[in-house]
Amino acid sequence: MKKTVLVLFFITSAALLKAQSLKASMDRGQKVYEKVCLSCHMADGGGVPHLNPPLSQTSYVLGDKSKIIYIVLHGMTDRIPIDDEFYSNNMATHTDLNDQQIADVLTYVRNSFGNKASAVTAAEVKAVRNKKK
Repeated sequence: MKKTVLVLFFITSAALLKAQSLKASMDRGQKVYEKVCLSCHMADGGGVPHLNPPLSQTSYVLGDKSKIIYIVLHGMTDRIPIDDEFYSNNMATHTDLNDQQIADVLTYVRNSFGNKASAVTAAEVKAVRNKKK
Protein backbone atom coordinates (compact mmCIF):
# COMPACT_ATOMS: atom_id res chain seq x y z
CA MET A 1 0.00 0.00 0.00
CA LYS A 2 2.81 2.44 0.87
CA LYS A 3 4.51 1.79 -2.47
CA THR A 4 1.28 2.53 -4.34
CA VAL A 5 0.78 5.79 -2.45
CA LEU A 6 4.40 6.75 -3.07
CA VAL A 7 4.14 6.00 -6.80
CA LEU A 8 0.91 8.00 -7.05
CA PHE A 9 2.59 10.87 -5.20
CA PHE A 10 5.46 10.94 -7.70
CA ILE A 11 3.11 10.69 -10.67
CA THR A 12 0.95 13.50 -9.28
CA SER A 13 4.03 15.58 -8.48
CA ALA A 14 5.41 15.09 -12.00
CA ALA A 15 2.08 16.08 -13.54
CA LEU A 16 1.90 19.15 -11.31
CA LEU A 17 5.44 20.20 -12.25
CA LYS A 18 4.62 19.73 -15.93
CA ALA A 19 1.46 21.86 -15.58
CA GLN A 20 3.39 24.55 -13.70
CA SER A 21 6.10 24.51 -16.35
CA LEU A 22 3.51 24.85 -19.14
CA LYS A 23 1.84 27.76 -17.34
CA ALA A 24 5.17 29.52 -16.80
CA SER A 25 6.08 29.05 -20.48
CA MET A 26 2.69 30.35 -21.59
CA ASP A 27 2.95 33.38 -19.29
CA ARG A 28 6.35 34.26 -20.74
CA GLY A 29 5.08 33.51 -24.24
CA GLN A 30 2.10 35.81 -23.84
CA LYS A 31 4.47 38.70 -23.08
CA VAL A 32 6.48 37.96 -26.23
CA TYR A 33 3.25 37.64 -28.25
CA GLU A 34 1.97 40.99 -27.02
CA LYS A 35 5.27 42.69 -27.85
CA VAL A 36 6.14 41.02 -31.16
CA CYS A 37 3.15 39.24 -32.73
CA LEU A 38 -0.05 41.03 -31.70
CA SER A 39 0.17 43.89 -34.19
CA CYS A 40 -0.09 41.47 -37.13
CA HIS A 41 -1.94 38.48 -35.72
CA MET A 42 -4.29 40.50 -33.48
CA ALA A 43 -5.23 40.09 -29.83
CA ASP A 44 -7.55 37.19 -30.62
CA GLY A 45 -5.09 35.43 -32.94
CA GLY A 46 -7.48 36.05 -35.83
CA GLY A 47 -4.92 37.64 -38.15
CA VAL A 48 -5.89 39.87 -41.06
CA PRO A 49 -7.69 38.28 -44.05
CA HIS A 50 -5.40 37.74 -47.05
CA LEU A 51 -2.45 39.37 -45.24
CA ASN A 52 -1.58 37.81 -41.90
CA PRO A 53 -2.84 34.29 -41.21
CA PRO A 54 -4.93 33.45 -38.19
CA LEU A 55 -3.28 31.49 -35.43
CA SER A 56 -6.41 29.72 -34.26
CA GLN A 57 -7.12 26.17 -35.37
CA THR A 58 -4.80 26.22 -38.39
CA SER A 59 -2.65 23.40 -39.65
CA TYR A 60 0.46 25.58 -39.45
CA VAL A 61 -0.03 26.19 -35.74
CA LEU A 62 -1.29 22.76 -34.74
CA GLY A 63 0.80 20.69 -37.14
CA ASP A 64 4.52 20.05 -37.47
CA LYS A 65 6.28 22.22 -34.89
CA SER A 66 9.43 22.57 -36.97
CA LYS A 67 7.49 24.35 -39.71
CA ILE A 68 6.17 27.10 -37.44
CA ILE A 69 9.54 27.39 -35.65
CA TYR A 70 11.21 27.88 -39.04
CA ILE A 71 8.73 30.62 -39.96
CA VAL A 72 9.29 32.51 -36.70
CA LEU A 73 13.06 32.24 -37.06
CA HIS A 74 13.40 32.97 -40.75
CA GLY A 75 10.25 34.85 -41.66
CA MET A 76 8.20 34.29 -44.74
CA THR A 77 7.96 36.11 -48.04
CA ASP A 78 5.89 33.62 -50.04
CA ARG A 79 2.22 33.83 -50.86
CA ILE A 80 1.02 30.65 -49.23
CA PRO A 81 -2.22 28.81 -48.69
CA ILE A 82 -3.10 28.02 -45.10
CA ASP A 83 -6.23 25.94 -44.78
CA ASP A 84 -7.58 27.00 -48.22
CA GLU A 85 -6.93 30.74 -47.73
CA PHE A 86 -3.99 32.62 -49.27
CA TYR A 87 -1.85 35.03 -47.24
CA SER A 88 0.77 37.29 -48.77
CA ASN A 89 2.07 39.78 -46.20
CA ASN A 90 5.76 39.33 -45.51
CA MET A 91 6.67 38.17 -42.04
CA ALA A 92 9.92 39.49 -40.62
CA THR A 93 12.58 37.20 -39.23
CA HIS A 94 12.76 36.97 -35.46
CA THR A 95 16.34 35.83 -35.02
CA ASP A 96 16.55 38.49 -32.30
CA LEU A 97 14.47 36.22 -30.06
CA ASN A 98 16.36 33.53 -28.20
CA ASP A 99 15.40 29.85 -28.33
CA GLN A 100 13.47 30.00 -25.05
CA GLN A 101 11.47 33.07 -26.13
CA ILE A 102 10.48 31.40 -29.38
CA ALA A 103 9.58 28.18 -27.56
CA ASP A 104 7.48 30.16 -25.08
CA VAL A 105 5.62 32.22 -27.65
CA LEU A 106 4.87 29.18 -29.78
CA THR A 107 3.74 27.23 -26.73
CA TYR A 108 1.46 30.17 -25.94
CA VAL A 109 0.07 30.28 -29.49
CA ARG A 110 -0.36 26.49 -29.68
CA ASN A 111 -2.41 26.61 -26.46
CA SER A 112 -4.40 29.83 -26.94
CA PHE A 113 -7.08 31.04 -29.32
CA GLY A 114 -8.92 27.73 -29.02
CA ASN A 115 -5.78 25.70 -29.76
CA LYS A 116 -4.63 22.71 -27.78
CA ALA A 117 -1.26 21.30 -28.81
CA SER A 118 1.99 20.16 -27.28
CA ALA A 119 4.50 22.65 -25.96
CA VAL A 120 7.51 23.74 -27.97
CA THR A 121 10.88 23.36 -26.27
CA ALA A 122 14.00 25.47 -26.54
CA ALA A 123 15.83 22.35 -27.74
CA GLU A 124 13.38 22.00 -30.67
CA VAL A 125 13.94 25.65 -31.59
CA LYS A 126 17.70 25.22 -31.35
CA ALA A 127 17.55 22.19 -33.66
CA VAL A 128 15.66 24.16 -36.32
CA ARG A 129 17.95 27.18 -35.89
CA ASN A 130 21.05 24.99 -36.33
CA LYS A 131 19.59 23.20 -39.35
CA LYS A 132 19.71 26.47 -41.35
CA LYS A 133 23.44 26.98 -40.73
